[in-house]
Amino acid sequence: MIVINIDVMLAKRKVSVTELSEKIGITMANVSILKNGKTKAIKIETLDKICRALECQPGDILEYKEFRV
Repeated sequence: MIVINIDVMLAKRKVSVTELSEKIGITMANVSILKNGKTKAIKIETLDKICRALECQPGDILEYKEFRV
């Protein structure tokens, strides 16, 4: 399972959801969905914008966790 850790990078960079939303051009609601792990997919283009805005690598945001039943 892939986990999106935008909340961690926002905290490290001291950037709010509002600021990130304005920088990357997507709604605050969509940033919140990403931040809260409620999304099922993320466009590479959006990931690129997030990495540019937060000055990080995709691996800083995306994490693989083994899912066990």
